[in-house]
Amino acid sequence: MIDTLQNFGWHWLHSFRSEMTRYLFGAAGVAILYWVFRHWTASRRIQARAATMADRRREFLLSVQTVAVFGLVNLITVVGINAGVIHIDTAAPNLAIFAGQLLVMVIAHDTWFYWMHRALHLRALFRRAHAKHHLSRTPTSWASYAFAPIESAFESLYVPVLLFGISLVAPVYPLAIFLFLGHQIARNAIGHSGHELAWSGFTRSRWTGWLTTTTHHDLHHSEGRYNFGLYFTWWDRMMGTEHPHYHAKFEGVAGRGRAAAALKSAAVAG
Repeated sequence: MIDTLQNFGWHWLHSFRSEMTRYLFGAAGVAILYWVFRHWTASRRIQARAATMADRRREFLLSVQTVAVFGLVNLITVVGINAGVIHIDTAAPNLAIFAGQLLVMVIAHDTWFYWMHRALHLRALFRRAHAKHHLSRTPTSWASYAFAPIESAFESLYVPVLLFGISLVAPVYPLAIFLFLGHQIARNAIGHSGHELAWSGFTRSRWTGWLTTTTHHDLHHSEGRYNFGLYFTWWDRMMGTEHPHYHAKFEGVAGRGRAAAALKSAAVAG
């Protein structure tokens, strides 16, 4: 019994360290990059209000709590692997299967997130599970994991459920998991960054309009009733939950960035 508890404790600590490292690379990495290039990103701020240090401190502390919960839920994955219901393949990956697994992980996660997110906004769950995340009315990249424990558990359950589902078809490649988790925190940190880096016309293009932007998620934080998607705009458009002024709001911010770039170029030329 003691050996089992020690083993679980070691796995929790390993998971905590790994997820905390990912979070810091994502949240701090985006914050540092935006600060380094602040002369370019300043004009691309979405909201007039700037987040305070108190906001960032709250987001960080909630995120540490979330990472701890992620580590606990990840023990389900450990048990699944030990029980033989989750199969991991450490051999050199078959590229077609690897690409398919990665694609499924991202698309299925967007679906999981959309419907879980919609559920968290139900009156019965919002105050207990999601209100803390919405304290960030002007979010920063540090809000990427700023969840209450219930939401943290819902968020992280996706991984063992996904790995079990894929294992019914083929063993899971660790590299696919690693890249999926890296993509997840990168998109999450950028989506909460409060600065729109995409170019004018992005949301209307047939090639890029199906991808969410920072403005897309920022509108969710500032108004709450729209834009529940994570990576893609598909579900919001199909379910009628895309903000009615999303495109106009996006163009307003992207247009400011374009105008600032033009003025800078003119000043340099002059």
